[in-house]
Amino acid sequence: MSYNIIKKMKNINTGKSTYVLLTDGLSQIWDIKKKEEATRITNMLNENTDSGHTYEIRQTCKRQ
Repeated sequence: MSYNIIKKMKNINTGKSTYVLLTDGLSQIWDIKKKEEATRITNMLNENTDSGHTYEIRQTCKRQ
């Protein structure tokens, strides 16, 4: 199982949320193999955000 990190941005005027998957340096969705690593990165991003955006972990679907 791998994991992705989602950035949640909330529009202060409308209250609507927009979700963006984080990408790697090649503009591909960033897959993180270990949940512990994804959790560590997500915690770091949430602690260091200065824009009020939040970050969440999501499991990727199994490919067939």
